Amino acid sequence: MALLMTLTIITLLIVVTLEFNRKVRTAVFATATSRDRLTLTYKASSGINLAMAVLLKDKKDSKTDSIQEDWADAEKLKEIAADIPFEDGKLEIKISDERGRIQVNALVKYPQGSAPNDAQMFLWDRLLTHLAKQTEQGDAEKKTETDESEPRSIVNSLKDWLDFGDDDAVTGLSGAESDYYQGLEPPYVSKNGPITHVSELMQVKGITPALYKGAENAPGLAQLVTIYGVRGAGGGRFSFDGKININTAELPVLMALLPADQDIEALAQAIYDYRSEMSEDKYTNDLASPTWYKKADGLSNITIDSKLITTRSDLFRIEAVAAQHDVVKKVVAVVERVRDKKSGKHICRILSWETF
Repeated sequence: MALLMTLTIITLLIVVTLEFNRKVRTAVFATATSRDRLTLTYKASSGINLAMAVLLKDKKDSKTDSIQEDWADAEKLKEIAADIPFEDGKLEIKISDERGRIQVNALVKYPQGSAPNDAQMFLWDRLLTHLAKQTEQGDAEKKTETDESEPRSIVNSLKDWLDFGDDDAVTGLSGAESDYYQGLEPPYVSKNGPITHVSELMQVKGITPALYKGAENAPGLAQLVTIYGVRGAGGGRFSFDGKININTAELPVLMALLPADQDIEALAQAIYDYRSEMSEDKYTNDLASPTWYKKADGLSNITIDSKLITTRSDLFRIEAVAAQHDVVKKVVAVVERVRDKKSGKHICRILSWETF
């Protein structure tokens, strides 16, 4: 009996010890992971601040903004990030021009918020026509004027989503107000105002997940549009100019800017290649004038609506990714360069901050 009791006690002690060891190891690993996540969050935040410093220096050095500058150079940003004295791990920074995207809220003329912006309507029509081909949403010949996935129908529905009115007077024959959305499952109402997050687009009639997210080799609306760029006029009045920086816009946006009766794919590629042309590691073409695109191959007689383009920007998206011990943390911030009223100097005002 004494031997059996001794063996039982020893067995129990072994089980308790192993369980205690397991819990301690789990706690140690959890603590280490939490430590790494916290450390990486601060590292990524440092990357955001470093990128803002780069943007402020650029504001002093240049009157225009383009892919030819240091803030848009991945290798240059890699060199700058390497100067941060982190003992372990790595930091990657990417800056993109938010003005290179299409301003979704500019589709309606605010502050009145009722009439459509015709130039933006045509811009969206061309963009959606191109994206529909890329995402293979269907045979264009089979579409009708009231087909939900037809570009004009989506534009009309988006206009109704943004404007202040919510009545039976939908845009065209294919718009949509709250009565349409109330018939869905689950039901909801039309926004009837500016979009405050790009993901809201998926609630608009005709905008499918494929159109929003994009295809394997083609971007979707999530990568091509922005909600930023509001201009305040006091008294609760605001507007969106909707101008796109032709110096930084991606190919689908460049195609949307061009007249629809042209070979927009070839012309957009010519614009893209012209601004990227280099000789002996230096950019060869000046992008200061908003009409520089006319110097690109085949564009001498092409005119892009001046109300749609600019060569300047003060809105930027910064992505900072920090990695250490197989743990990765990402911070994405949208910032605006503004002049501080007290100091008179430019600062970066944070408009959005997300941690992943």
